[in-house]
Amino acid sequence: MLKILTFSTLYPSREMPSHGIFVETRLRHLVASGQVQARVVAPVPWFPFKGPRFGEYGRFAATPHTEQRHGLSVTHPRFVRLPKVGMSSAPYTLAWTALRAARALQREGFDFDLIDAHYFYPDGVAAAMVARALDKPLVITARGTDINLIPAYTFPRKLILQAARQADAAITVCAALKDELVLLGADADKIQVLRNGVDLTLFHPGDRDACRRRLGLAPGRFTLASVGHLIERKGHELVIGALKDLTDVDLLIAGSGPEEAALRRLAADLGVADRVRFLGALPQAGLREVYAGVDALVLASSREGWANVLLEAMACGTPVAASNVWGTPEVVSGPEAGELMPERTAAGVAAAVRQLRAVPRDRAVVRRYAEQFSWDTTTQGQIDLFQRILAARGLPEFRHA
Repeated sequence: MLKILTFSTLYPSREMPSHGIFVETRLRHLVASGQVQARVVAPVPWFPFKGPRFGEYGRFAATPHTEQRHGLSVTHPRFVRLPKVGMSSAPYTLAWTALRAARALQREGFDFDLIDAHYFYPDGVAAAMVARALDKPLVITARGTDINLIPAYTFPRKLILQAARQADAAITVCAALKDELVLLGADADKIQVLRNGVDLTLFHPGDRDACRRRLGLAPGRFTLASVGHLIERKGHELVIGALKDLTDVDLLIAGSGPEEAALRRLAADLGVADRVRFLGALPQAGLREVYAGVDALVLASSREGWANVLLEAMACGTPVAASNVWGTPEVVSGPEAGELMPERTAAGVAAAVRQLRAVPRDRAVVRRYAEQFSWDTTTQGQIDLFQRILAARGLPEFRHA
């Protein structure tokens, strides 16, 4: 059986259960195959004070050093994120911390065969340093802004390409990210596209009327959801802005983040605050209820690798209206799934929503569309890739269960 070390700062914890949950979900399905054992090293920035008054850093400080999540052992070592020079120094402080944690696992008897890193910068760059020090195969998964934003900076771009050259393989969650990584100078032959899947058991249509009652949705009112961290990139302000033209539409916003106060002010300034409800950050079970209850999900992001929220909503039978960026057209590739916005503006959001209302989607058909995106293909793709890497290095191959 293959033993892997999964490494990323994007990984959930007791304190931040939704942080990087897409990394955990993919790993859980991989381990459930019965062909892989895994330990997780998920470093968090060091901070001296715990508590909500210190925001995200207070939650990092309260993160346990070790925990069990869904049967997986997770270690959260601390690394130093230096003020003002954090982007340049992070790969090095992260690598130092990760190497110590990896060697500790080896001393405990978990001598892993391969490092499975997520997010190219700084995580993948740090993982490359650790892999080189330990002479271990390395696979790095690119997920979005690590390829479509961070390489705009010269020094990170240089380190990303160095890591890509050293890695035995790279995975991208959509074809658009592979194309961009190749344009940056990476070897196309070493990059495999393995898109995220969706948990079709957790996300399902269920009793839609009951969901609407629990959410307190007004009978007969067309209701949208906008889901994601409350940051500029997610475009929640565009969805709020669209309500000026969608006068008979309500909006639920699920997520937390630094832009909440500004978004609330915008809703008030536009005179739509009585039609916008902020739900805060929700666990996945709570998100399922939102997806199942609303009439459509809107995703107005400026950048996305593979937006899991789109598939989650579709699995609940809910069509989507999404900005036409990066990997999103690969998710919303058929009219039965929803609409791509004609432009990424408030008017573009309104136009896409109007089209959804003019041509209603059959919720059962939307669900069937989502069912083609189970995790099975992605899991087998990882197993096959790891098998090829071990064979190429002349290492013992693991047997299929």
